[in-house]
Amino acid sequence: MDELQSLMDAVRLTPENLPLRKYLCTELLRRKRWTEAETELKDALKQAPGDVDLKIGLATAFGEQSKTSAGLVIMEEITKHGAPPPAAWIVYAKLLLRARQPEGAKDAYEKATLLDANLKDNFLESEINLAIKNNVEPERQRAPAHGDLLQDGAEQILDVERPKVTFNEIGGMESVKEEIRMKIIHPLRHPDLYRAYGKKIGGGILLYGPPGCGKTHLARATAGEVNANFISVGISDILDMWIGQSEKNLHAIFEQARSLTPCVLFFDEVDALGANRSDLRHSAGKQLINQFLQEMDGIDGDNDGVLILSATNAPWHLDPAFRRPGRFDRVIFVPPPDEGAREAIINIQLKGKPAENVDSRAIARKTPEFSGADLKAVVDIAIEIKLEEAMRRGLPLPLVTADLEAALKKHRSTTKEWFTTAKNYALFANEGGIYNEILEYLKLKK
Repeated sequence: MDELQSLMDAVRLTPENLPLRKYLCTELLRRKRWTEAETELKDALKQAPGDVDLKIGLATAFGEQSKTSAGLVIMEEITKHGAPPPAAWIVYAKLLLRARQPEGAKDAYEKATLLDANLKDNFLESEINLAIKNNVEPERQRAPAHGDLLQDGAEQILDVERPKVTFNEIGGMESVKEEIRMKIIHPLRHPDLYRAYGKKIGGGILLYGPPGCGKTHLARATAGEVNANFISVGISDILDMWIGQSEKNLHAIFEQARSLTPCVLFFDEVDALGANRSDLRHSAGKQLINQFLQEMDGIDGDNDGVLILSATNAPWHLDPAFRRPGRFDRVIFVPPPDEGAREAIINIQLKGKPAENVDSRAIARKTPEFSGADLKAVVDIAIEIKLEEAMRRGLPLPLVTADLEAALKKHRSTTKEWFTTAKNYALFANEGGIYNEILEYLKLKK
């Protein structure tokens, strides 16, 4: 059997295996099977919406299929925020060249080769120089002709969930839960009281904090608390190659939510769709943000009963217009779990697994600054350690405290890097005190 086919079959059998799916994406890109790569990359991004490598791969697949605008939106977001890998600038340069923006392509190419001399590409360099010499005008994108097949048409319908998980399955975060209760849960449970005061049922909450601290899980549990429909939206569900089609996709998603009230509409990594317009050079991204704001204002439809939750690791990159009243008027910091919450998370992660007298409180004390995802990783590593021992002995063995302690030596907190960046914004770009909670968490606020 062909090696690639075997890999595809393995992914179909274990769709939740993200490393395997990423390997498949890499192979499809390497073999220039762009359409299949696009499909797999979009599926992988639903599992890991913040994965930069997957986003770069999707932008590459878009570019090779002449979906230049969609690829540029992704690469602008990646190159503007954080420190992208040097190869990202090569992808960006190729997309800018295809968009007939040779000067921008030259800048991106020079950044790539400055960061990594091994990325020097004589052919690409000559293409850029020739385009600059010929002074090629910017690409004029066409609207789809009648009968064209739209890849992600406005009629697409996203999967709708009815989550069973509730706040009881989430350890800690009591203050965050209480804010969500006041903004979302109480209005749904007492609609007449809120309407008597002229308050609509709905609105927006922006959850921010370090990755892996349960923002997505919290959004799903919010829907479960009130037995509401839940629609999770990723960047790949919206972006389209045709001018204006991404805006139509976004409108269709909001219309779907409006038809299914009460409905929690959840946008993960919302800064990828709502980046600060002053940072964007490509008009497609600005138009999409304007559409997003218009949908949140309910200009084209009544948002009563539509609960908009969004999560981001980088709120400072979000356009300030999203924080105006009536949009994301509640901005909630989701910190790493405290000691009690960490103990609860460890117990939840051990539930249903063979464990014997695990001192979860002792492990919680040893894991300050660990996120929920970090704690899950610790339990997974402990299981791998125990599996190795069980295979050597030839009999199954239960997890014990020592296994988790051994796992701690192999995993470190992933939140420290985030707090290093967040601290700078909280200290020097804290207009209106929006990041005061970060300072309080870091014990820097007097």
